[in-house]
Amino acid sequence: MVRSRIISVLGLAVIFNLQSSIFSLSCAQSSYGSLVRQGMEALKTDSLQQADSLFRAALKTEPSQEANHLLYRYLGQIQERQGRQQQALECYTAGLERSPEDVELRLDRAALLYRMGNADRALSDYGDVLRRQPRHIEALQMRAHIFAARHDYKSARLDYETILQLEPMNERAQVGLILVNDRSGRPREALEQINALVDIFPRNALFRAVRGGIHQRRKQYEQALADLSEAIRLDPTSADYYVSRATLYLDMNKRRLARQDTQEAIRLGADPREMASLLKVP
Repeated sequence: MVRSRIISVLGLAVIFNLQSSIFSLSCAQSSYGSLVRQGMEALKTDSLQQADSLFRAALKTEPSQEANHLLYRYLGQIQERQGRQQQALECYTAGLERSPEDVELRLDRAALLYRMGNADRALSDYGDVLRRQPRHIEALQMRAHIFAARHDYKSARLDYETILQLEPMNERAQVGLILVNDRSGRPREALEQINALVDIFPRNALFRAVRGGIHQRRKQYEQALADLSEAIRLDPTSADYYVSRATLYLDMNKRRLARQDTQEAIRLGADPREMASLLKVP
């Protein structure tokens, strides 16, 4: 459920154009403004290395320019797209040193830190966002996810409940709260909640998959199989659902069927190494 914040180069260009009002007319006519414009044009053609060089040249031209925190954000996004996580982190941090109030930049850094395995620092960044904007949905969702992963179910529940007060139909929060309840001594409540959602939204693949997982944890394998198979029927493009059913088949000692599902998951984008590791589990 963790969503990447990496956006397309076209998306970067759109964001930059929307925020271009921060540049004064004199700045737009300067060598700094020219380098920035060239960098954005390079992004539009997916010339990431060229855009990187141009943005860095702009930073050297006017290191005290007010807009530089935006350039550091775009440089971080470019580095992420190129798989250079540490360099991306350095860019985001440099941007935040210049503009600690930039919520989007802090969210970018928090998401990257989490993907890099540094949940402590990610949690700190999400907390900073929520001190500034207590109703920020993305920050609440990610903080709840981290709390739940740490078995801090009380804190996770509070965040999910806050989201649902703000957005009663938020699917991620509904599912998150159900899973927290299931894992924190409220299994009956969790099953009642997911049954109600499936009854109301019978064509929602996510809710079917979640219920299938709950049945699987209870070793109710046939019920789990029915739900996960229905989730796949409703959304056959989801690699996650095939992975979930593969783990179920392994629990049922049906390795041939598990292998078929992992192969389909790989075709849909799952990591082949992770799938190979899954099949090695006795």
